[in-house]
Amino acid sequence: MAVKVLVVDDSSFFRRRVSEIINGDPRLQVIDCAVNGKEAVEKTAQLKPDVITMDIEMPVMDGITAVREIMKANPTPILMFSSLTHDGAKATLDALDAGALDFLPKKFEDIARNRDEAVSLLQQRVNEIARKRAFMRRPMPAARPAVATPAATTAATATATPTRTPVRPLSSPMSPALSTRPTSPVSMSRFKASGKRYQLVAIGTSTGGPVALQKVLSSLPANFPLPILLIQHMPSTFTAAFAQRLNGLCKISVKEAQDGDTLQAGSAYLAPGGMQMMIDGRPGAARLKIIDGGDRMNYKPCVDVTFGSAAKIYGDKVLSMVLTGMGADGRDGARMLKEEGSTVWAQDEESCVVYGMPQAVAKAGISTEDLPLERISERILVELNLV
Repeated sequence: MAVKVLVVDDSSFFRRRVSEIINGDPRLQVIDCAVNGKEAVEKTAQLKPDVITMDIEMPVMDGITAVREIMKANPTPILMFSSLTHDGAKATLDALDAGALDFLPKKFEDIARNRDEAVSLLQQRVNEIARKRAFMRRPMPAARPAVATPAATTAATATATPTRTPVRPLSSPMSPALSTRPTSPVSMSRFKASGKRYQLVAIGTSTGGPVALQKVLSSLPANFPLPILLIQHMPSTFTAAFAQRLNGLCKISVKEAQDGDTLQAGSAYLAPGGMQMMIDGRPGAARLKIIDGGDRMNYKPCVDVTFGSAAKIYGDKVLSMVLTGMGADGRDGARMLKEEGSTVWAQDEESCVVYGMPQAVAKAGISTEDLPLERISERILVELNLV
């Protein structure tokens, strides 16, 4: 049965263009269109589409508000279309906060070298996020209210950072289910540190990555003892806004990486969109090298490039992770890290928005552990003997 898609946009030209592309895939079928967010909410309730494509700026009700309303009443995988501007970046992050799973630029030429590539990418994205529809519609058990002990309250107060600008956290429509689902085998056993010594953490991710990275990084303490490299597939206008958002939510420092940055403990460096992030120097005195993304590279930034660079400089002293994302970027770089003796983990299938990148690493036998998203930060802290 074809995946049923609802197309939402106030532009008749864009609705027609997107519908033609989607209907060009025999696995997909546009069942209707909506011209604003209010109509999208109503048609979602009536038609129960498998996937929705959603514009952000629309009359009557904007796309972000529509996403929130849909997620409350009829949780559905949503792909946002966004302009590649600073305001567009912030709005897209707000849409992910509201529950959208993925986004694409409205100008297809910004993400593809030709029309055929753009058509294939849109069809692929819709097919991939459609796989999450059954999970999102699964009944969720009521979560138990957390009971704060005096000790926990004191600890939380002691580690608070009031000087940071409050930022609304990104939330996934899958998050409630993840926090209340039955305990998996990995969460039934206590984690144990391997005894390895590390000098760097490196995390690569793509589709679903903004929510995943926030989940992991916001749980790390301010005194985190290592620098962290973040490689998230994102347009160049998005990475600065995303780094700023993370910095406001995390106890560690998060910034968009710049050429010449010295790697510091307790700081995370987000690879800038459209560029490649590499490492120069030696452990303890390493600097970041930011270079042109390259016309031949499929991903800018590319996880393989950064992971490979980390393997050359740090050898067996890297703790690396490949999280949710489409494709296989990170597999070759993770293999280089493993060959040097470094540690490679992968996010498990159930907690991924798209189980592409982690699956490539797991299937190749590179990852030593496949972890649910909600346990990754805990696993890091145990591995580094911080708990």
